Amino acid sequence: MLTGFAWPLPNGAPGDWVEEVELCRSGVHACRPGDLSNWLAPVLYEIELDGDVAEAGMKVVAPRGRLVRRIGAWNDETHEEYSQMCIARAGARAASAPELVGPWAPPAAASAAGPALMGYIAARMAEAIDGIDAHAAERVRQSAWLVERLKLASPTARATGSRLRSKSSPVATV
Repeated sequence: MLTGFAWPLPNGAPGDWVEEVELCRSGVHACRPGDLSNWLAPVLYEIELDGDVAEAGMKVVAPRGRLVRRIGAWNDETHEEYSQMCIARAGARAASAPELVGPWAPPAAASAAGPALMGYIAARMAEAIDGIDAHAAERVRQSAWLVERLKLASPTARATGSRLRSKSSPVATV
């Protein structure tokens, strides 16, 4: 999680269960693959959630969770590929409305600032040109790219039932 919580890491088998941590006041928080572009971190893990899983905006919350596996495809190479994809999308937006967002377009070298920032910039540029729905649509496109490249579950999978792993393979950002 982005909170700095020290998760028990998987080591050939799922990590130990974590129950009702006090991070955001209660529960274990994770994101669905389709929300991943909003929660990128340097390392990603598939998480198994247990108990009543509730959807809460761009995340899911359960009373218990454990890390199942590190998503190895999220590495330096895919960080850079994702960053460059976002930089290219931002450049296209800048070209379409140079008077509005032209100066916002990051150069290719900006990828060193990290994939999360590059995704945010592309989405923010979409919003500046076409409104909040364009921001959301850009984030959906980014998440779809991540789901495909990282071979995750469907980006539109929803929380269903009390144990959530195979249904939508939620992701924890560590």
